[in-house]
Amino acid sequence: MRHLIFMTASLLLASAAAHAVDEATAIELAKTNGCLSCHSAKEKIVGPSYIAVADRYKDDKDAVPSLVQSIQRGSKGKWGRTPMPAHDTMGQADLKTLAEWVMSIRP
Repeated sequence: MRHLIFMTASLLLASAAAHAVDEATAIELAKTNGCLSCHSAKEKIVGPSYIAVADRYKDDKDAVPSLVQSIQRGSKGKWGRTPMPAHDTMGQADLKTLAEWVMSIRP
């Protein structure tokens, strides 16, 4: 029984590590794709801060897919009158990395 508990705990830790957000990669994606021209972690620039986004979606089980869609297709009216341009040339893996990273940011 002890062996089974250890194996289960090991699998859970490995799974969490596999799904952990690679912050350095996400920041590089944000820089490369112009995200940091309009957003910052803590303060509103043109668009909302990443902390504000994470806070708004913290209880939404579909937050990551919703953010992926907003990043890819752009959005209008969610955070005021200024629209967010589409980033439709980004791949799904990069979009997901950015969305997961935004959701991981805490004050």
